[in-house]
Amino acid sequence: MSGHWSERAAEEDDGAESMVRPYTITRGRTAPERDDLTLITVLTTSQEGLEAAGRRLQPEHRLILQRCRRPAAVAELSADLDLPVSVTKILLGDLIAQGLLLARAPLAVARVSGGPDLALLAAVRDGLRRL
Repeated sequence: MSGHWSERAAEEDDGAESMVRPYTITRGRTAPERDDLTLITVLTTSQEGLEAAGRRLQPEHRLILQRCRRPAAVAELSADLDLPVSVTKILLGDLIAQGLLLARAPLAVARVSGGPDLALLAAVRDGLRRL
């Protein structure tokens, strides 16, 4: 009987740990301050973000800046970080507010580059499938 209890307690601890991590990463925030970030919003690291190596940033913020050296959609980043989209949006909002990350609507990116980037669209699709 005690073996069953310890297995159940371990399962509950795992669930609690998975909830504590996002809460800690976002410093207790449960909703993004920005409401303009969609799953297909494209993000890129700004010049200031490229030079932010000496700044004190959370590991997840550093990972986002590294990943966004090439344009990436919110859905891709969420899948890459293995975090819920809402948590990812909070982290992205932090970096945008600091001027370290740039957000663009996907159509604006497509127009500037001369048309839709099929590789980017495929990457977004793949990112959504991983969620």
